[in-house]
Amino acid sequence: MNQHYDVIAIGAGSGGLSVVEKAAVHGKKAAVIEMNDDLGGTCVNRGCVPKKVMWYAAELAHTQHHMLDYGFAIKTGAIDWAKLVMKRENMISGINDWYLDEFLGKSDIDLIRGQARFLDAHTVEVNGERYTADHIVISTGSRPIIPKDIPGAELGITSDGFFELEEQPKKVAVVGGGYIALELAGVLNALGSETHVLHQGFPVLIGFDEMLQRGLRKQMEADGLIFHDNDKIIRVEKQANGQLTVHYQSGETLKDLDQLLWAIGRLPNTDDIGLDKIGLKPAKNGLIDVNEYQETSVAGVYAIGDIINMRGVQLTPVAIAAGRRLSDRLFGGMKDRKVDYNLIPTVMFTHPPIGTIGLSEEAAREKYGDEVKVYQTDFNSMYYSFVKHKVKTYMKLIVVGKDEKIVGCHAMGKGVDEMMQGFAVALKMGATKKDFDDTIAIHPVSAEEMVTMK
Repeated sequence: MNQHYDVIAIGAGSGGLSVVEKAAVHGKKAAVIEMNDDLGGTCVNRGCVPKKVMWYAAELAHTQHHMLDYGFAIKTGAIDWAKLVMKRENMISGINDWYLDEFLGKSDIDLIRGQARFLDAHTVEVNGERYTADHIVISTGSRPIIPKDIPGAELGITSDGFFELEEQPKKVAVVGGGYIALELAGVLNALGSETHVLHQGFPVLIGFDEMLQRGLRKQMEADGLIFHDNDKIIRVEKQANGQLTVHYQSGETLKDLDQLLWAIGRLPNTDDIGLDKIGLKPAKNGLIDVNEYQETSVAGVYAIGDIINMRGVQLTPVAIAAGRRLSDRLFGGMKDRKVDYNLIPTVMFTHPPIGTIGLSEEAAREKYGDEVKVYQTDFNSMYYSFVKHKVKTYMKLIVVGKDEKIVGCHAMGKGVDEMMQGFAVALKMGATKKDFDDTIAIHPVSAEEMVTMK
């Protein structure tokens, strides 16, 4: 006998869980299908949460050296990688349990485990059982890529594999120039691995403001990371001792690698859920087209999260917001409830961290031309006054028009990850440069520079 629901979410990551939780709040019968046995999806299990733990550890490694400069008599040493991993995984297990017992259990949301495939627009099959719903939300997330056209590429790992490492690699190459590659490279370097970054002719942080690209690259080199700008990989081979050698097109090699980590992009998990059964054809890259209300071209079927064809919104908080707003609209009588995909703030947990919202200078000039004016500054924050190894802070405001409305706000440096949320609220409210100028500065903190820039 079929089981019928008001809504089913395919995928129990942040987006899918948010859909069903909000539907339950509105008194609806909801179910979520988890196909990988990992409640919380990539963010909780192989992304944001474990990454932030590793970032904290890396920050503490930096702090050990800073403490010496501040006058503390401490003994620095290598990290106990196994202990850190054990504690991190215990924390994640606790989150998984909370999702099961508290989040789903107390809301009477059904959890269905297994591979889901559409039979029609209102029916999915899981493990031979059929489930129907008035509304079905695709929230299947994405997976990291290993290139298929490079012999031996499978000898490397992805960001998923990074979180499965039981030992710290002594020498590692990270392939990629995006934020995931640079975050993981920064962690490995700070914790003592000899770290090489291979971005194969592409700039780092493509699409981000030039100030951030230039500033982060300069700082990472100062921190000891080794960049290979134009070396293109043609082959990877395993040495007799189990280590790896990367062969470049130029004939040069990078030898004796304990790990090769691919961070070159992700693919949406839309290829094995029966989209053809409902006449829904994704783009060549596997992404699904949706309108501003998360609706696909098939009535009653929606898509949210990393699988939608909207550039630059593959972020956990965006998926959560989309899921909640979708259920509010479907079941809460809020007919115009939707996500505004403009001015989405984001933070990269590099070393130092980056916070950004709005247009880069390049994008602003392309859109607004001569109306654009830029305010920017760079400085060593007070924290580094006594520290030998300086880490510079960079800030930039991009404004347009006579009123100098702020359309871009970018920063890199200690503490910007925490400060950016408040500035994001200001930009969403339409703040101008004068609004920032009229705000009394908090002193002495780095954030005061945002309201004192000339």
